[in-house]
Amino acid sequence: MRVGSFVLAGQYPGQGQGEALHRAVRSAEAAEAAGLDAVWLAEHHFVPYGTCPSAVTLAALLLGRTRRIGVGTAVSVLPTAHPVALGEQAALLHVVSEGRFSLGVGRGGPWVDLEVFGAGLAAFESGFPESLDLLLRWLREERVGASGPRYAFREVAVVPRPAEALGGAPAGPEMVLACTSPASVRLAAARGLPMLLGMHAGDEEKAGMVALWRREALAAGRAPEEVAGAAHVSAGVLQIADGDEDAAQVLTKAMPGWFRAGLGAHVTVDGRRRSMRDPVAYTEFLCSLHPVGRAETCVRRLAATAERTGISRFALVMEGSGDLAATEENIRRAGAELLPRLL
Repeated sequence: MRVGSFVLAGQYPGQGQGEALHRAVRSAEAAEAAGLDAVWLAEHHFVPYGTCPSAVTLAALLLGRTRRIGVGTAVSVLPTAHPVALGEQAALLHVVSEGRFSLGVGRGGPWVDLEVFGAGLAAFESGFPESLDLLLRWLREERVGASGPRYAFREVAVVPRPAEALGGAPAGPEMVLACTSPASVRLAAARGLPMLLGMHAGDEEKAGMVALWRREALAAGRAPEEVAGAAHVSAGVLQIADGDEDAAQVLTKAMPGWFRAGLGAHVTVDGRRRSMRDPVAYTEFLCSLHPVGRAETCVRRLAATAERTGISRFALVMEGSGDLAATEENIRRAGAELLPRLL
């Protein structure tokens, strides 16, 4: 089982943005010291839910600060990025880190980001497959041109080529695709991309998405061994304490205020109505769903999720307290008390 830290760089009530980003960097360093598998970095614009606007930029810093741990984006929002620009950045990080970088991409939401960056609503509603396929070609081919509805340009050389990475690295960076619907599952399966499944989904829903991915991947002609070995990632929340109630109280005290301010700040690009989860109820739901409690409880819940879904790779939010010292201690306990029982 592979356990990683999911870093949102959330700005909790009463905190500054610099404080949130400082906690994000320190928590990534703590994750490597604790022996975790990876650090996954979220990307958000204009909201305190996450203060990192460029996951790939923060990944570059953390790759330079660390030596062993994998660093990935979860996710780089593709509709507001040029696929070639993102592909160049991913290739660069893959080569210079000798294969420690993973590129997670997603469709994002119908937010005002689309207006600010000039992408338009169509980039979110219909343009994602074109962008994804152009990005995949950039990471796999030596020369790339485009003639699609959104991107059209003459053939150019791919520099640096991901395949030029040294140190025995694979030919290109690992890619995962954030999936929240059957349509996105089918898109990932057809292209052979492992899925990143959100922390709002329970084991039954995730198991259904994995089953659909496998059926669609086989139908698309993917090799059975490739399908069986796909390294999907399950996002969740982790909080360890000496008692189950103690761990839940840490999160129910801190997370609702973060959710209320952070998620409430999202603005749609076209004025469409949006509903928001009740912050307290959502926090309690996450506590019931994920590894929150004593170390024994956390091990049991992770093992149960792996058995029910077939996923053995996790990206877990460990900053739920909103406090730097508590976050670092939570990560330390994950390495000392969970990993030996899960490996």
